[in-house]
Amino acid sequence: MKKEYEDFELKALILDWLHRRGRWGSHYFPIDSLVNRLSHVVKNDGKKIKKIIKELIGDGYLLVHKKGEVISLNPTKSREIIEYIKNSFKI
Repeated sequence: MKKEYEDFELKALILDWLHRRGRWGSHYFPIDSLVNRLSHVVKNDGKKIKKIIKELIGDGYLLVHKKGEVISLNPTKSREIIEYIKNSFKI
C-alpha cells in the first residue's frame, strides 16, 4: 500500500535502503532502479523521490557516479547518515 511520506521520512527511507544494502563509496546503485523500487511504497511515484535524491546529493550524503546515473552513500559522512536514520525512525 502506498503511503504519503514527509520529506525527512523519505530521506531517511532512501538512506536506510542504501545502507542496508551496503551501497557505500564505489559500490553504487542505479538511480532509476532505486526510484522504481521505492515507487511501489511512496505516493507520487518517482517525482518526489528524484527531488529528494537531488537534495541528498546537494547535502553531501550521496555521491554521484557514471555521469549522474548511479549513486552511493558518502563514506566520509557515515556517522551522520546512521544518526539521521536512527533519529528519523526512532530506533
